[in-house]
Amino acid sequence: MLIDQVILKLKPPVKDYIWGGTRLREEFGKQSDGECLAESWELSCNADGLSVIDGGEFDGVYLSDYIAEHPEALGENCHKYSDFPILIKLIDAKDDLSVQVHPDDDYALKTEGKHGKNEMWYVLDCEPDSHIVYGFRENLTKEEFLCAVRENTLLEKLNYVPVKKGDVFMINAGTVHSIGNGCLIAEIQQNSNVTYRVYDYERIDDSGNARELHIEKALDVMRLAPSEITARRNGKVLIESDFFSVYKEDFDGVSDIMQNDKSFTHILVTDGFGIVENLCSSEQAQLNVEKGGSFFVPAGVSWRIKGKCSIIYTVI
Repeated sequence: MLIDQVILKLKPPVKDYIWGGTRLREEFGKQSDGECLAESWELSCNADGLSVIDGGEFDGVYLSDYIAEHPEALGENCHKYSDFPILIKLIDAKDDLSVQVHPDDDYALKTEGKHGKNEMWYVLDCEPDSHIVYGFRENLTKEEFLCAVRENTLLEKLNYVPVKKGDVFMINAGTVHSIGNGCLIAEIQQNSNVTYRVYDYERIDDSGNARELHIEKALDVMRLAPSEITARRNGKVLIESDFFSVYKEDFDGVSDIMQNDKSFTHILVTDGFGIVENLCSSEQAQLNVEKGGSFFVPAGVSWRIKGKCSIIYTVI
């Protein structure tokens, strides 16, 4: 039983990558000093950006520090992990992201001293002609891939997949991929920031430098063949995988009571407003929820939502 059975509202670190837009600020209430806001890291204990508890007894405390003091909040399913297991983001792609690939755990731990990255995308919204890159159109040899990089014809080799609001894609490590412009996406991934870029549209950063490519490492880990698309549309079960399970719920009134004794739960509010009730604490009755809200529910805590809203929630 937890000593402090509190649901924690989280404030995300944000990233102002050059391909980002303004929707996370305008529609989700995220704050940034930069002109564009590419990503908000809604649940993160990653050193590259740490979630901060927003309000209550632990206001201003990093979530990672809270967990260090209350490891029981993670739940039994997290005992097998040496680090916090997942990272959850909102992504606003005003422009195309770089074409990239992530390594699996074996390669990343050996080469980078960090975990690899399997991830899923849930398309919150998109333009009518939006797409993603998902693997290659046909089998390539290493020589053919390198020739395409040298001759700037790599884009001709990629597999472009049209997307619609509500689409879900599992992007396994080793799959070459990219989010196309006009996509607004919730990304649930392993807790890793290891990315190998293979193409970046010859863009330059604020200092006038081309962003680094990682061709050799990418070639070590990528599948030079069409990837089977692991995708589904809508439904309450978005993904159930070895790394995380993600579900979608739409509420209009009072939800059923929810509890997970084996894992913490992360709630991301994707639309609407209401309240989330903590049914295991007399000190904390409820918290307001609204579009863009992010909440950490410790393992074993019962909760329910009242209001008219949509959420995605993640467990291990």
